[in-house]
Amino acid sequence: MMDRAGLEKAVAAGEIDTVLTVFPDMYGRLVGKRITGHFFLSEVIDGGMHACDYLLACDMEMDPVPGYEFTSWDDGYGDFHARPDLATLRRASWLDRTALVVCDLVDEENGEPVEVAPRTILARQVERARQQGFTVKVGSELEFFLLADDFEAAEAKGFTDIETFGRYVEDYHVLQATREEPVVGAIRRAMDSSGVPVEFSKGEWGPGQHEINLRYAEALEMADRHVIYKNAAKEIAIAAGVGLTFMAKLSEDLAGNSFHLHTSLWDEGGTEPVFAAEGQAIEGTETRLGDTFRWYLGGLLEHARACSLLFAPNTNSYKRYAAGTFAPTKVAWSYDNRTAGFRVIGHGAGQRVECRIPGADANPYLATAACLAAGLDGIAKRTEPPPMFAGDAYKADELVAVPGSLEEALDEFRASRLMRDSLGGEVVDHYSRFAEVELEKSRRAVTDWERRRFLERG
Repeated sequence: MMDRAGLEKAVAAGEIDTVLTVFPDMYGRLVGKRITGHFFLSEVIDGGMHACDYLLACDMEMDPVPGYEFTSWDDGYGDFHARPDLATLRRASWLDRTALVVCDLVDEENGEPVEVAPRTILARQVERARQQGFTVKVGSELEFFLLADDFEAAEAKGFTDIETFGRYVEDYHVLQATREEPVVGAIRRAMDSSGVPVEFSKGEWGPGQHEINLRYAEALEMADRHVIYKNAAKEIAIAAGVGLTFMAKLSEDLAGNSFHLHTSLWDEGGTEPVFAAEGQAIEGTETRLGDTFRWYLGGLLEHARACSLLFAPNTNSYKRYAAGTFAPTKVAWSYDNRTAGFRVIGHGAGQRVECRIPGADANPYLATAACLAAGLDGIAKRTEPPPMFAGDAYKADELVAVPGSLEEALDEFRASRLMRDSLGGEVVDHYSRFAEVELEKSRRAVTDWERRRFLERG
């Protein structure tokens, strides 16, 4: 991490000549500008920068999309203002002589936060928790596939028959992971030296699939680390001449890429873990659920389907939910059970709940905000969770299912009173339109699967 004085010194010495000044868009991508170090210090560090507001009203292809209240061609696609949050200032050690800072977005005219900006949405839920006396701590577990094909090679193949770096499932394998260590190790080291502390990496349940676990942090800092890591991992792979994808479901033959979202509540000072309080014992374990943890868990389960749009934001996301792939298909909680949507794990200060529903394609600001909205509602209403599930949740037909499509998740999100009350009507309408756009574009697409099936025989 860097502070203002450290940046000034590094720029003066020629160690830093570029400040990557960024903010997350609706997909969780980092967008922004590369600003010369001397100009950043003289004009941007205090005054901020301008960016076009269509960046929160466009799709993956950067198409300006109609139907958003926030901005449109009718409004001329003006600017919003991006204010650097100097608490996020750090060296981007994987890039030459570059620092990075994350910005908050505010209205150009009145200086008020842009309500539909992902960082604002999460900050609102963190503040709600703070008003109730809680500090929120979060951990990300994020999976990806390392590809032997670089992105240009994948495109030349029409994005079919993409070759993964490994040949076999390498879950916890040290031998195969050694082959990929030049890239995966470079990611670990770059993150650790860029203010994104890493715990470990490991092979995952697919050929070329890996997981790098980041050290937990307070909620907003964790979401910042998450998006910086995703962006850096791809850039490091590009530099190595290979590809790397966080796509939720790369192939129907392979496990999907998950984003396991760990949350816990601490006291207002962030020193005492609230979830570690004594309470009801979980049968067959030494773990006990205190009232606050139990009610938080109750809220998560009650609102899981309404949250799913923010856990799984595009049509590909729902192809990940397949039995026997370690991706959950049912809304249930259990103790240390990887078939359930919510997994209670840890002891003492480490006691937490892992939400296993999000994919690696989820926007971490939105997914975390959804978890907090649901959990805080459970605490406020003292919502009791259903009995703990034991066994194979894939086979439990009596359990409520995770939404099976983006259409289903959109219906649940729109109909949720909690989402409107907690996130705000403007946010619900904005991200509902986001989902509509994804559906409209996917419905028009003709896939290689359709051509293979119907070109000759249809």
